[in-house]
This record gives sequence, structure tokens and C-alpha cells, in this order.
Amino acid sequence: MSESYKLLKGNEAVAEAALRAGCRFYAGYPITPQSEILEYMADNMEKRGGVFIQGENEIASMSMLYGAAACGARCMSSSSGPGFDLKQEEISYLSAAELPAVIVNAMRYGLGDGEITAGQDSYWVSTRGGGHGDKRLLVLAPASVQECADLTYLAFDLAEKYRNVVEILSDGAICQMIEKCYLPEAKEHDMDQFDWTLTGKPRDQKKNKAYNVSYYMGYEKYNQHMREKIRTMFEQEQRWEEFMVEDAELVLVAYGISSRVCRSAVRQARKEGMKLGLIRPITVWPYPRKAFANVPESVKGYVSVEMSLTSQMGEDILTATRYTKPLYGYLTTKDLPTVEGIIAYCSEVLAGKIQPMEVL
Repeated sequence: MSESYKLLKGNEAVAEAALRAGCRFYAGYPITPQSEILEYMADNMEKRGGVFIQGENEIASMSMLYGAAACGARCMSSSSGPGFDLKQEEISYLSAAELPAVIVNAMRYGLGDGEITAGQDSYWVSTRGGGHGDKRLLVLAPASVQECADLTYLAFDLAEKYRNVVEILSDGAICQMIEKCYLPEAKEHDMDQFDWTLTGKPRDQKKNKAYNVSYYMGYEKYNQHMREKIRTMFEQEQRWEEFMVEDAELVLVAYGISSRVCRSAVRQARKEGMKLGLIRPITVWPYPRKAFANVPESVKGYVSVEMSLTSQMGEDILTATRYTKPLYGYLTTKDLPTVEGIIAYCSEVLAGKIQPMEVL
């Protein structure tokens, strides 16, 4: 880490950390609230010896990423809302060819085009799919500008470690807020170090091919390989943070901007005599099921705090807890949750005035 900090937006921290991680190809298209990433890359990529391209649309940009990844370059794209939806087919192709890439998704609120307001509406498309097949993305959810930098820097290593697409799942509040940030050390990346990259070879040597791995591996071997890779990612890459869970009566579960408010709510509730705790997923895939394995017997239930309409994260909480405790939902859609609102809701839960949530 650098010794001095800088004041950066979350988007700027993502972009600068990517450059310092050795990202030398970026292709994207402007859309609120992530456009500063594209603008930062446009201004700085050439200075670092890399290539910046604003594609004619999101689909074209992702197609360019496929080519860069196949050549071994550390590459990235970013989008939001409907722009991220348009990237799904190429994300599937990258996954099928096991090509590493980093995608940033700055969430906003609403169906379709939605609104250019903060929101957490892309949980399902990020953790359940988009595209087709049994692929899984590693999905990292920063809750601060510092984590925007740290998790982006990490994402490139994880992408290459597993030859997998890694997503940074930011949101319209985290990506636009300004905080101090200690940036990681800059490093260069050798794009020719891998034996699977398209580097060009003499006529007497077999050439590498970048397409659906199952075609040349054989389906039986490919299926076993993919199962083992997904299992390894699931077991080894769960990340989370716990806050005052050891004696909690209710545990809040939140990620991104919602978790920031939840932490303050836990502190305030404790002052008022209410024992709240917080589990914050840092990876939303793999979902940190291990975080729920040793919660105390004092816990009477969980409260999912999300800026969504139907609790997109609720099913993962129920699976992680094996349905052993009731789940409640404080769902604020396009409005940021408030400390007062969370405490009032939890008071009613503990008083038996609110029924457990049915996850739809």
C-alpha cells in the first residue's frame, strides 16, 4: 500500500486500482453511475502503456474483452443496470473458454432501464446468472472506497487463479462517495506467462485455441473439471465481516451501502439496550455460508437489509442458515436505509409484531 492516501470516488478507486494491478486493456460504454470508470481509463490508460476503447455499445465492448483475455492481457469492462444486462452473452463466452476478466457492475434501482439512483437490483443477475449454463462468477461487493481499490486489485489475481470472470458488485452510493483511500503498489503483468494464451507459434507447434473448453477436452472430463473448479472457489473464496454477533438477538445481513448503515444501527441499538449484530458478505458468490455456522443460540432471527423490492439476497440467507431461524426483510427499494428505520423495524420484530418474510 502507498504510505499517503488520496481522496477518491469509489469509481476512481476501482479504475486506479485496476491500472496498478496491471490492467492494460479496457473497453466499455458510458452509463450512469459508473461513467467515471470509463472516463478515468480514457484519461490514464495510454499513459500506462495500455489500450482504451469506447465501444459502440456494451456488447461490442465485451467482445473486445474476449480477444484481450485470450491473449493473456489483464482486461476490464464496467457498466450498470441495462448496460450490464447487455454484457451477459459475452460473459457466458468468456466463462465457456475459461478466460479471466474483471467486470464492474455499479448497481442502480429498478426494472428495465430503471432509475439513475442508488439501488441493489443486480444481485440476482450477478449471483444467479445472466447468460446460460452452469457458470459461476466470483462476485466481490465493496462497502467503502478503500474496498473498491482493494477488491479490484485482488480481482485480477483471482480471475487468473481460477481462469474465471470476476465481478465487482458496487452500487450507486459506494461508487459515487468520496473517501480517503490508500492505493496498492503498482505492478506490471506479463501477458505471455500462461500456456493457454494466443501468442502465435511456429508451424511445427500446436496452436492454442480460445473457445468452449468442452469441445477439445471432452464432455466427461470437462464436466468433472468444472465441478471441481466451482467447488474449490466455493470452499476457498468465501469472505465476510462480522460485527457484534457474539451475543446478538437479531443479526442484520447486508452488503454494500446497506451494510454501512447497518453498522451504525448496531452501535445505536446497543446504546438503547437492543442487541443487534451484523454479518456483511464481502463475496456474494460464493455466498459466505461459513459466517452463519457458529452464530450463538441467542439469535432469534435474521434481518436482510437491502435496497431491493423482494429481498434478492433472502434465498441465500435461508440456505446459509439451513432455515433454522426466521428471516425478516427491511427492504427500502430506491431509498437508502436509515439507522432509525432499521432500529424501529427490529423493535417490532422482537415484539412479535412482524411476521417472517416469505422469499419470493
